[in-house]
Order: sequence, then C-alpha cells, then structure tokens
Amino acid sequence: MSAVAERTPAAVIRDLEDRIGGYGDRALVAFSGGVDSSVVLALAARALGPARVEAVTAISPSYPAGELQVAAETASELGVAHRSVPTHEVDREAYARNDELRCYHCKAELYGVLGQIVRTTVPDTAMLAGANADDVDEFRPGIWAGERAGIHNPLLEASVGKATVRSIARALSLRVADKPALACLSSRVELGIRISPELLARIDQAEAIVRALGFDMVRVRHHGASATIEVPAGEVDRLLAHPERHAAFGAVAALGWDEVAVDPSGYRPGGATSPTR
Repeated sequence: MSAVAERTPAAVIRDLEDRIGGYGDRALVAFSGGVDSSVVLALAARALGPARVEAVTAISPSYPAGELQVAAETASELGVAHRSVPTHEVDREAYARNDELRCYHCKAELYGVLGQIVRTTVPDTAMLAGANADDVDEFRPGIWAGERAGIHNPLLEASVGKATVRSIARALSLRVADKPALACLSSRVELGIRISPELLARIDQAEAIVRALGFDMVRVRHHGASATIEVPAGEVDRLLAHPERHAAFGAVAALGWDEVAVDPSGYRPGGATSPTR
C-alpha cells in the first residue's frame, strides 16, 4: 500500500492544497467535469479562493453531449468562474489519423488554448490539469504535452491515484464523486481508423441509446463495420436480458454499423476483443 493510500483524505487534501498554493496566486484549470478535474478545481478554490480560479472546458466533437451542463453546475457550486472554449483537435491531421500519439495532439491543442488565455489575461496564472498517479501505468502521451506546456498536475505530482481521488471527492461532497469515468469519444475508436466529427457524433448517439436502458457507464467501441458495447462487468447479464435490448441494438445499428455486440467481460480501459451478439 502506498504512503498516500495509508493517509486520510483530510491529510491528502491539506497537502494538495499546499502544493497548489505553491504554484502561484491564481490558477486556470483544464476542466472536463470528470472526477479528477473536479477535485483539482475544488482544491484550487480552497487553496487560492474561488475568485482566483477559473475553470475552462474545451468543446469539440470529441466531448460527449451533456457533459458541459454537469461541468458548469459543478463550477457554479464551487463559486468558480467557468468558460467553455472551442478546440479543434479533430481538424489536426496528426489527431484524425488516430495513431498511438492521438492524445498528445489533443492535449497539445487544449494546452495551447489555455496558454493563449493566460497570455492575454493574467500572465502569472498557473495552469492545472487532472492527471493522477494511476495514469502513468498506461500509455498517456497527453502527459508529455502537459510537461511541454508547463501544466501542473497536482494529483500526479503528489502520487494520488484514482481510489484516493474518489475519496477526496466524497470528502468534499462533490456532485461528481460517484460519476462514471469520463473519456473523450475518440477513445472509443480503434487505433488506425480515421476520426471524423460525424463518427464521434454516431458514437455519442449510440451511447445515449444504451444509457437510456438504465446504464450509467457505457462505452460503444467502433471497429469499422462493427460496434461493441461495454457496460460494467456486473451489469452485462442485465443488459443481455433487458426487454428492450433488441430494439436498442437495432437503433444503434441503424446509425451505421453492420454488427452490434456486447463485450461479455464488461467495461475496461482499452476496449473489447471478444463480443457476444
């Protein structure tokens, strides 16, 4: 067990607030509205005061519909100014070709926009993001982009992982404390398949159809002519037995897939390999 995991959420919160306070007097937070960035935003507001913190949410075809409202409500509850800005990563050829460095080009676009905001408003503002210690266990080239752009990731720097982040969110009574993991829509597309706004919109619509059956965590993985649906492992049987499953899967297929299947192993980062029809 790590030293951080052995400590109480209150102790970790104090250390993170001290760390954020050491970055400077003001902060701009890259804010998706997910648990990680919400915790960073809340801690920044506590450490610096809400008036010295601004949340910035990037809007693009890769950002799931409906998430902006949750982000805005969370920022409002924290008393923090919130703005949404357009980003154009999908227009970048290096991003659209969807290779192993896609996330690098996404974050490079985002952090370029944040840097422009800082340069044109308050130049001494620190830029914060929500990468955590568990992210380094995966291939996350977006972290490299952050390092190049001067981004601070307090959770990562303090070796705080996902479980502790959830504990902090609950300790701070954040509305997103039990929110399913948030990832960009492009993460559903098999590497090597070109990304387009139209494809991302299809995936977003497909996930909405499955969520309407009563599932909070849903991933629709795009493999070209086929799509694989993932829900948590403990809910796979419920999905397969759902009385409206066939109609829902038909509606998903009508969006442009020849085959729609369920991953029997359930949701896991990285996608499905052995679907069940």
